[in-house]
Amino acid sequence: MSDEPKTLDPAAATRPAPTPEHPAPAAPEGTRAPRWTLGLVSVGLVLAALNLRPAITSLGALLEEVSADLHMSGTVAGVLTSVPPLCFAIFGITAPRLARRFGPAAVVCAGMAAVFTGLLLRPFATGTAAFLAASALALMGIAVSNVLMPVIVKRYFPDRIGSMTGLYSMALALGTSLAAALTVPVTDALGGDWRLGLGVWAVIAALAVLPWLPLVRDRAGTARTEPGAPAGGTAAETSAAPAAQAAPRPMFRSRTAWALACFFGLQATGAYITMGWMPQIFRDAGVPASTAGVLLAVTMVMGVPLAFVIPRLATRMRHQGPIVVALGTCGLVGYTGLLLAPAGGAWVWAVLLGVSNCSFPLALTMIGMRSRTGAGVVRLSAFAQSVGYLISIPGPLLVGVLYQHSGGWGVPIALMGGLMIPQMIVGTLAGRDRTVEDES
Repeated sequence: MSDEPKTLDPAAATRPAPTPEHPAPAAPEGTRAPRWTLGLVSVGLVLAALNLRPAITSLGALLEEVSADLHMSGTVAGVLTSVPPLCFAIFGITAPRLARRFGPAAVVCAGMAAVFTGLLLRPFATGTAAFLAASALALMGIAVSNVLMPVIVKRYFPDRIGSMTGLYSMALALGTSLAAALTVPVTDALGGDWRLGLGVWAVIAALAVLPWLPLVRDRAGTARTEPGAPAGGTAAETSAAPAAQAAPRPMFRSRTAWALACFFGLQATGAYITMGWMPQIFRDAGVPASTAGVLLAVTMVMGVPLAFVIPRLATRMRHQGPIVVALGTCGLVGYTGLLLAPAGGAWVWAVLLGVSNCSFPLALTMIGMRSRTGAGVVRLSAFAQSVGYLISIPGPLLVGVLYQHSGGWGVPIALMGGLMIPQMIVGTLAGRDRTVEDES
């Protein structure tokens, strides 16, 4: 039984009621996939999601040690925290083209292999340039996988977008929090060498490659999701698609696409500032390094239950604006507390910022809801995530510069809190009950 509301398929309202002359359409193609394939895709989604953030949060926990060993200034460290969104923006835009040519499963498989290789090579870096290059390789794999996660869900689980998005969002949050919490203790257990502490995450990345190997030849989501072919639609629906859909309107002409891209970018700004700098904020406030890592883990682990609940709730609402405002308000309160009493209320601020960071699974869910077709989701996902990550690039870098030149965290934290206002505005616009096709 579907867990999605009827409003998820706007075209359904225009279809005639089933009659003997006009029977109901066949089940979506994604639901006709063999059961073993759906099971393998589910396992692959979870393992891939577990590896979409440890490359970043494991570094955040050891940023001070890495910076000292590689002789990085505060500005260079800020550049390092800006590399993830830069790579996501650059390489994420290539995901639709790669998926059309090789199939989304094959591209995700290659992405996980790149993550494994980058994490394996990073500990051997002897300078900043080599460290950045190895990190960029891992982040390149994460970038294409980021974009294709909603696409794979739409293709294989068209009637369970909310629950499957929640599943892999929950796994993503779990991987993020585990890397934040365990990196310092594991490093200490291995003799205090940050290289070993970062290198252990390559093992989990290797496991994420395996489920996708049998799916490499599955070209589902390529030709059938080319522009003009409704995702999971019947042959009759495909042939009846309007000619205008064969040459879809560019995403940059859609107000909804821009609102969603800006929302994605602002929430990513907050997330990467948090992952890159929050442990250092707590450490500068007198919190021990191990505790600072656990506090980051608390922030990240809030996404485990909420990443499953929020997408399901969002798909049952005609307008996701109230969720956007609620999450933004938690962020405002959390940053205010971090500014006024960083050590005294550290656990409370960590929880509130963790709730605020759940704007990410909400954004992914809205990507799946703001287009009627699989092809539309591919294009919207690539546009929203690539433009969004471009928007987020200056944030972590600016925080590093402000921290170095202002001599404290007051100005950077005020900036973080101030960004929550435009995030709530554009998120409310992106949450309106419409699709990008409506604007074409």
